[in-house]
Amino acid sequence: MAKLSFLAGFGAGYVLGAKAGRERYEQIRRAYNHAKDDPRLQTAAGVAQARADAAVDSVKHRLGNETGSK
Repeated sequence: MAKLSFLAGFGAGYVLGAKAGRERYEQIRRAYNHAKDDPRLQTAAGVAQARADAAVDSVKHRLGNETGSK
């Protein structure tokens, strides 16, 4: 009897949890789709990418100068 109660509780919890998980997933997906098309976010992403590229180029340049001067 205890095993049957456990399985019934587990099944109910699984179904309710899966439904709640799916709803949250859909909420996150909608927010992502809305945000990725926002021009402000695109501008910020472009600025961040340019700064990251500049930092990488700077490090490469410094490493190239250090190895060449030895």
